[in-house]
Amino acid sequence: MNEHAERFTHLRPLLFTIAYEITGSATESDDVLQESYLRWAEVDLSTVTDTKAYVARLVTRQALNALRARTRRREDYVGPWLPEPLLTAADPAADVLLAESVSMAMLVVLETLGPDERAVFVLREVFGFTHDEIAATLGKSAAATRQMAHRAREHVQARRKRFEPADSQVSVEVTTQFFVAAATGDLDGLMAVLAPDVVWTADSDGKASAARRPVSGALPVARLILGLLRKGGPDGRGEPATYNSAPALMLYLGDQLEGIVTVEVVDGRITNFYAMRNPDKLAAVTVPRSIGR
Repeated sequence: MNEHAERFTHLRPLLFTIAYEITGSATESDDVLQESYLRWAEVDLSTVTDTKAYVARLVTRQALNALRARTRRREDYVGPWLPEPLLTAADPAADVLLAESVSMAMLVVLETLGPDERAVFVLREVFGFTHDEIAATLGKSAAATRQMAHRAREHVQARRKRFEPADSQVSVEVTTQFFVAAATGDLDGLMAVLAPDVVWTADSDGKASAARRPVSGALPVARLILGLLRKGGPDGRGEPATYNSAPALMLYLGDQLEGIVTVEVVDGRITNFYAMRNPDKLAAVTVPRSIGR
């Protein structure tokens, strides 16, 4: 392995996480890293004083290009758009900030930021890059970057009242109760673990049967879940997994993966289900990813 490859490989978990948090797509992030490496391989290493900052700048710029291109394609998307589920370890080095930063709930909030603000928030709040480093990446002044960081932080905090994930043990206990209740068709058991204002959001792009609008309320969501599992018949099953550093359910019909449902737990109740049903976004979801910062 040459020195270019060695340095890049060492930083790959961090670089992948930057790309994923900016694009919301694991497959696009792979493409971003490939393109960034090709550019990195041409760099004269004697001119590089800080490898991490240099390659992070390359990856951020490529990720922003991918994000802007996708934003232009989103106009014809059918129904809600959700980030691509990310298969992660159950306990990503016990890094709560990292876990929250790749949570489906956080990524959904990041989708409401403009591309530059999203990049600034990710680089500053999650990875701790300086305003000067971020300014150089975006081609803006440090003062402008500070203003963007402040706006982005306020925007995110207004929508994410907490910037730390729920207690992992509580999440496991609540989701275990949910899995048992769902598997046995126990409506009362489901109602016991759902927040009154729980929301089910499904992404299908019209390519699979799924609610075209978010479904709200404990009873409607509980009935939707039981109906979904009944619809699968004897060949349908759900398997627990960990996606985006949170409990999730893999839905199968026979051997065919039909969906990934990520669960968000707040104050001991499930507040959100994020259901990925778009087959295009399920193509690579069984590939485990290393994240880092």
